[in-house]
Order: sequence, then C-alpha cells, then structure tokens
Amino acid sequence: MKTQLPHRLFNWLALSCALLSACSTPSGSLALKDMGSFHVGGREVELSGKPIKEVLFSQGGVPAKVDPNGVYQVEQMYVQYFVPANEKGQLPLLMWHGGGLSGVTYETTPDGREGWLNYFIRQGWTVYNSDAVERGRSGWAMYPEITKTDPVFLTKENPFERFRIGNGPGSYNRDPAKMKPLPGNQFPTEGYDNFTKQVVPRWTSTDEPTIAAYIALVDKVCPCVVLVHSQGGPFGYKVAQARPDKVKALVLVEPAGVGDISQAAKLKDIPSLSIYGDYIASDARWPTIRANNIKFHDAIRAAGGKPDLVNLPEIGIQGNSHMMMMDRNNQQIAQVIQQWLSNKGFVR
Repeated sequence: MKTQLPHRLFNWLALSCALLSACSTPSGSLALKDMGSFHVGGREVELSGKPIKEVLFSQGGVPAKVDPNGVYQVEQMYVQYFVPANEKGQLPLLMWHGGGLSGVTYETTPDGREGWLNYFIRQGWTVYNSDAVERGRSGWAMYPEITKTDPVFLTKENPFERFRIGNGPGSYNRDPAKMKPLPGNQFPTEGYDNFTKQVVPRWTSTDEPTIAAYIALVDKVCPCVVLVHSQGGPFGYKVAQARPDKVKALVLVEPAGVGDISQAAKLKDIPSLSIYGDYIASDARWPTIRANNIKFHDAIRAAGGKPDLVNLPEIGIQGNSHMMMMDRNNQQIAQVIQQWLSNKGFVR
C-alpha cells in the first residue's frame, strides 16, 4: 500500500535526499555547554504483611535481616540531558524509545557509529534522552506486589525476525556471515549481537505510569519537540493530547500505536511527521499498524490538522529496518527529520 505525500512535502524530501545521498560520517569533537541527569515522576507505595528475610548480600559477609514492609518509590523515570556549546535557542528535543529498549536506542550504534543523539546535539538541539518507566536506570517495581503482570523477555532471534532485519523465520545465526538479512537491508548485521545486549525486559501493564512520567517530564522541560519510536508512538500522541500547549511538534518513527481518536482534535495544531522504513508490505504486522496510524491521521485532518507521513522507499531511501536510527544510513534519515523540523520553523 502506497501513501501519497503532499506534493510540496514530497518535493523537498526528494530534493534533500538527493543532496544527502552521499551522507558523510560526522567528525570532530562534540562540544557541550552542560550535561546532567535527573529522575522525574513516580509515586510511593506501602507494602505490609510480608515476611522478614535474612539475606547474605556479599559472599563471606554477615547475613542481614531485610524487612520488605514499608514505603517504596516506584514508577519514576530516568532522564539524561545534553546542552551543546552551539545551542541555538531552539526548543529542546525529547527522545523516547520503543518497547524492550531504553535510551541507548539513540546513542552509539551497535557497530560503533554515531547515533541520533549525537547528530541532533551537533545540530544545536538540547536533547533529553530518557529510559521509560521500568527500563534501564529508571529502576523496577516489585512483581507481583506492585507490577501485576510478569515481564516479557526476548530471545536473540526475535528482534532479528520481528524488526524487519532478517528474511523470515530461521534467518538469525550466531555467525554474522550466516545471517540471512532481507535483501538490501541497512541494519549492520555485524553489530546485531551487540544490539541484543541492550534489550531489556518489558511489561505490558505499565502504560499508565509511563504516560504519567512522560507528562511530568514535559511539564518540567517543555515547550519542546518530541521524537518517539515504536511503542513510544502512542505515548507521544497521548502526552501531546494531554499537553497540547507544551508539545509543539511530534516526530514518530514507525509508531506502534496511536492516541485517543476521540481526542484527535487536540492534535490539530501540532505538526507531526510519521516516518516508515522498508519491507512493510511483505511483513505480517506492519501493514495493519501503519494503516491504523493513517486512519488516526485522517481523524486529525478531519479536525483541521495536517499530519505528514513519509514512506522512505517512496523518496528513494531503501533498505531500512524498524531500527532505522541504527541502520547504516541513519544519518541520512536524521537529516530528513532535521529538514522537516526546519521547514516547520523549529530550527534556528
């Protein structure tokens, strides 16, 4: 299924992609004015009636009694920020990752190249990169006392097949030379096993606290531009619907879901770009996922909005997996996003 692009949008994208087809590798030092981190959001939960345990924390140490009854801090979110030396005074850029992943998504690629975090800092953006609730440095809540469902763990094969890297079932192999990627796929298969080291367990019951934490982040640092990936898609839409005065633009990289369609009108004044990679038509799931987003776009348009949608192969950028921020041409795609933001007036 091909999605027709607005004529002017297609023209500037086609032109920018032609100019940037020989995308160079960034070089030189990355100068920062400031960097730091903080936690945001979360709540306190009190547990009682649990048995006291005796725990040996270190081999050769002395056992200590641990009383699990009391107050716990849960559902907070970790955020790291970077302010470039060449900061241009444009809005901050918030990066939200997908399911089973963390903010590492946007950092150095699994094969050692610069990721989107560095790219956008180099463009003068102050970037906030976060680990969502129950991911990475955000910490975890007790299961099943607080988080009611058990975590989902992925095998090494799963993302290779599901993220449109491998050519179907059985395409993964521990030997990169024996992996069977989709023809022309841009994911660096030599770095795939390194990529699986950043995969973390995820829960299917933490959307509500995750959205609450993202809203707390937006309240703290915005107005801003929000860039999301995959599972982050519905979070981006719903947070923008909750704070339409603070989220000034949305960039949705293969969003895996949508917002509240009954509240689509709240997004009518927020420019948005949904961007999709390759091999979608032959995938079992992504034609439906993309169609759902197109339907959601229709609801935004009916309310007076003008969301943009780009299928990369239609503008001459081919071979991209679901993890396009890690693909070999990740800088070229970042430049497409940067150009869209510039055209919308968010780049100074």
